[in-house]
Amino acid sequence: MNATIRKIGNSEGIIIPKNVLDRLGLKAGDTLEIREEGGSISLVPEQADLTEQLKAARMGMQKYKVALRELAK
Repeated sequence: MNATIRKIGNSEGIIIPKNVLDRLGLKAGDTLEIREEGGSISLVPEQADLTEQLKAARMGMQKYKVALRELAK
């Protein structure tokens, strides 16, 4: 399968065909990790566990922002 790099606003990107997204269980708004290895690019769906962990960490850091700032001194 081929894809063409296209201008999208001030960036560039590719369009992933719907049948590929359906097979992988992906939808608009999902996050993909970009991996570069040996001159190739791989798009890997972000681990749901990692996403949830990062979300929880951000909430905790926001909640204890003052305490964390004091501890960092």
